[in-house]
Amino acid sequence: MNQNDAAAALSVWVALESPTNHPAGLNGMMDLVQKDVEGLPIAVERIPGRDGLGDMVLLRAGLDNGQPAVAVMSHLDTVHPVGTSAKELPVRIDGDRLYGPGVYDMKGGAWLALQAFKQVAVAGSAKRPMTFLFTPDEEIGSPTSRGMIEELGRNAAAVLVTEPARLGGKIVTARKGVGRFDVRLEGRPAHAGSRHADGRSAIREAAHQILAIEAMTDYGRGITTSVALMGGGTAANVIPQHAWFSVDCRVTTLADGVMMENRILSLNPHDPDVQLRITGGMNRPPYEKSAMVAELFGKAQKVAAGIGLDLQDCPMTGGGSDGNFTAALGVPTLDGLGIDGDGAHTLQEYALISSIAPRQALMKGLLETI
Repeated sequence: MNQNDAAAALSVWVALESPTNHPAGLNGMMDLVQKDVEGLPIAVERIPGRDGLGDMVLLRAGLDNGQPAVAVMSHLDTVHPVGTSAKELPVRIDGDRLYGPGVYDMKGGAWLALQAFKQVAVAGSAKRPMTFLFTPDEEIGSPTSRGMIEELGRNAAAVLVTEPARLGGKIVTARKGVGRFDVRLEGRPAHAGSRHADGRSAIREAAHQILAIEAMTDYGRGITTSVALMGGGTAANVIPQHAWFSVDCRVTTLADGVMMENRILSLNPHDPDVQLRITGGMNRPPYEKSAMVAELFGKAQKVAAGIGLDLQDCPMTGGGSDGNFTAALGVPTLDGLGIDGDGAHTLQEYALISSIAPRQALMKGLLETI
């Protein structure tokens, strides 16, 4: 397939919008995956979605020799709402750039990895079994797919994750762990004019708690805490009875994840008359560059050198992925093996068309040599 054909085929995937909360679009994406492997020596298992989310598709191919598999993992959910491609981010080609919702994160990587998987399956050139899992919910923490991801990881010799390349083609060998918390506050309502002293403001208490949580950020240890969503109140002239906010926490080690989870869940009200309810925890464990990950990266560098690529990895990145789950199990995991480009989660998201062929060749080589 030449570069123009590859861009056209990927454009079809990008044009089918599939935000996490749109199961019809996600199931349409899963249909495209199944259609792409029809008639090939690839077994297909469709796993129905649950909790209002889309289906999963699991592909199996390669030798059935009892060896642990090499597992590829891609998510097909995106963050852009339906209608984005009709307005702010149309699917279009501008020089070497293919624009569109989710093209970089991470439909481009999923598509090119599937082409490599097909090539190896047809050629019968893998040394061991191969699996490829397509999931519908990575962007919200993989609540329905985590069990399958970890099951496949436990039975794998290595896991290859097709999140996008970083910083001009670098791959990922370490990611921070991610925690998500929900804080709910209940105060006492009162008339803001005539009975102000009788009220206990949930929003005022939220302000104290938000400042305390944000102050937990420690850049030296790689710990960050942020509050990006909040709400509360009932009317402009009422002392607010209710308030809420969400917390995002990132850590570099398992120990810091435990520590931060305990700190956040143990917060006490600044005003004892306001009730504080905190739920959540560490959603993704840290993905650390273990000796086994470093060894797998060395193999990837050799494969890349054979196709003319000088493959490098990047420092631990703050974003989480499904690779966090498998790396935490002690399974050698490489991430960032997807397409090159920029603008993830923005209205300027694009993939570099020229990166498709070399990244596909890298994935093919990994499937054949691991």
